[in-house]
Amino acid sequence: MSARRAVSRSGQALPATRPPTLDEVATRAGVGRGTVSRVINGSAQVSDQAREAVRSAIAELGYVPNRAARTLVTQRTDSIALVVFESGERFFAEPFFGRIVQSISTGLVDRGLQMVLMIAQAPHERERLEGYLTRQHVDGALLLSLHGADPLPTKLEERGVATVRAGRPAGTDLGCYVDADNRGGARDAVAYLKDRGRHRIATITGPQDMAAGIARLAGYHDVAGPGLVEHGDFSEESGAAATVRLLSQDPELDAIFAASDTMAAGALRILRERGLRTPQDVAVVGFDDSVVAAHTDPPLTSVHQPIEQMGQEMVRLLLSKIDGIEPSDPEVVLTTSLVIRGSA
Repeated sequence: MSARRAVSRSGQALPATRPPTLDEVATRAGVGRGTVSRVINGSAQVSDQAREAVRSAIAELGYVPNRAARTLVTQRTDSIALVVFESGERFFAEPFFGRIVQSISTGLVDRGLQMVLMIAQAPHERERLEGYLTRQHVDGALLLSLHGADPLPTKLEERGVATVRAGRPAGTDLGCYVDADNRGGARDAVAYLKDRGRHRIATITGPQDMAAGIARLAGYHDVAGPGLVEHGDFSEESGAAATVRLLSQDPELDAIFAASDTMAAGALRILRERGLRTPQDVAVVGFDDSVVAAHTDPPLTSVHQPIEQMGQEMVRLLLSKIDGIEPSDPEVVLTTSLVIRGSA
């Protein structure tokens, strides 16, 4: 059976529509075919004027690059995996993830790359994930919230998949990572409480199989010594439960440094339920300076970490590796600052 052609209202056959070609884009833009190709491939070897002309021609003609053909030529998929090693519930509840994902997504879009978000915690999710992360599917991977001395970054690099992780690795093989100065930020927070006359300062830690949790506890010990320590997992409920335990151990404590804003929110809730005033009876400081900090009662004093900048730096390092350029600064640690609000 032959294909039927479209006809006009007068009954005349209309020419079959076809997608515009690369040559037509070049003609419309007034540049060579090679310039169009370089613009599409994200090359820096194009003048701003030529790049704008090509982009305008692409928009006018509705040109869509043939991704399959381009992959054969460039040996790239133009896809970057963003892998989060937490449960979906934790991912959507923690403000940190939303902010850094938005920053990463913006950086990739600016380079014409697509982001593949993968959330994996259970063993079967992890198994599927490892099978997918190959050069046939992605050009590189950004890894968030790894626990312990996870071997995955090394495995991916051995497969030729460039990787950058958020947070300093727990092992001795540091690789390429971006982190905030967790220890310094925690140290500043506890020193501030001490300078304000607080003498019985407790802490609620983050997970001790994560670099951030370990470093923030170390910063606490730098100022408070052995102190009074209870462990949490960065969630609000763990912060509340830890606060109950802390008050049981020392009913006279006068300050709490929580290693995340969500845990600090849990601490504030328990203090309020126990009839303790913040900051008059117990001062509270969190970590992250997230949206949570501005909406607690009272507003939360917190250590600000530059999350958006962390995302930008992760993208910069990864794209450098994908382009075959080993970064001169593969270990990036960003400064933190203390934001004073009503809770301390």
